[in-house]
Amino acid sequence: MPHFLSRLAVAGTATVLAAGLITPTTAQATAQAAARPGDRAAALRWTALGDSYTAGVVVATGDETEPRDGCARTVDSYPEILRRDLGSLVALRNVSCSGATTGSVDTGAQSPLGRPLPPLGTDPNGPYPSVPPQIDAVDPATDLVTVGIGGNDLGFAEILKSCIELGAVQLGRGTPCKNKFDASLPDRLNRLRGDYARMLTALHAKAPSARVLTVGYPHLVPEDAALCQYGSPLQFGTFTTGDLAWARTALLEPLNALIAQDTAARGDTFVNLYPASAGHSVCDADHWLDGVLTSVIPLEYAVVHPNALGQAHTAALVEDALLHG
Repeated sequence: MPHFLSRLAVAGTATVLAAGLITPTTAQATAQAAARPGDRAAALRWTALGDSYTAGVVVATGDETEPRDGCARTVDSYPEILRRDLGSLVALRNVSCSGATTGSVDTGAQSPLGRPLPPLGTDPNGPYPSVPPQIDAVDPATDLVTVGIGGNDLGFAEILKSCIELGAVQLGRGTPCKNKFDASLPDRLNRLRGDYARMLTALHAKAPSARVLTVGYPHLVPEDAALCQYGSPLQFGTFTTGDLAWARTALLEPLNALIAQDTAARGDTFVNLYPASAGHSVCDADHWLDGVLTSVIPLEYAVVHPNALGQAHTAALVEDALLHG
């Protein structure tokens, strides 16, 4: 039996975790009832790594967890949802951080910005001290590592900002953002491929017995980009329809494919958020991601991030991968 499963088996995990797929309250109550004195030492030692899509960051995913360090981890991000759902079955170290890249995971310190993020505001509690590489929270006793990373390596924030600005200049016509960035994407993806593989190698070296789950990115843009309303701050603002279609097919889908391929090459498990989130993009009525803003009055930024629904569905898929992947 793999090491990470043997720890769960001590507490009769097959039954308890199955209950976790029903409701958070039931899962937590069942986990607590199943735990016996001395079982706490057998809790699954889990380290959650990643960027803002893991950390939560936005107001739509709740208050920040304490202590605040500028990484803007929130109470309704998927690691924190699973911490509550699985109770004493897991011992979670959540070191995900807004703005993180693969390098923030395995090679260098990061200077977190807190929330709200510029240009929509500046965290009144900043500036924050640098946080160490996320891999420092991984050790040989770690049973499970989840990591959701890669968007910032490709320049998600830079591209989003430019597409909104260029789309406004063009009054919604054409593909000005594609024209600016398309030629650079192959090089960005190639660099990320090497960096992602390096990161996975480092994680396995640090925790050789751990199971590694990589988490992809959800369906930000609908299959039909014309569903998005030009100029809406609750969607993609002044992003043109053509640029939205380009971003989906040339940026987001290749990113997920890259993560899936590097994950498979290591024998790890890829948690694919993309198929399940189709029909729940920023521009869909039942959206699991918010657009530039979550609301206008009161003004709440989102900068195209999963809301509480999106984080809850990610939690369900990560839990399912843990059980059955």
